[in-house]
Amino acid sequence: MAHPKRRQSKSRTRKRRTHDSLTAPTVATCPTTGQPHLFHRAHWHEGKLYYKGKIVMEKAEA
Repeated sequence: MAHPKRRQSKSRTRKRRTHDSLTAPTVATCPTTGQPHLFHRAHWHEGKLYYKGKIVMEKAEA
């Protein structure tokens, strides 16, 4: 197993760990339905698929 030759300093370790934090996804509100959804994603509402406030597809009845 490989071992480091020198001990890494605290500042060097912390620099690496600054990018490990998680961020919550940004949520948008549909202008037509008022439903929250992720940005750049289509979402279903009452059997219809909406994208950018417009109906893209309707659910097929079985």
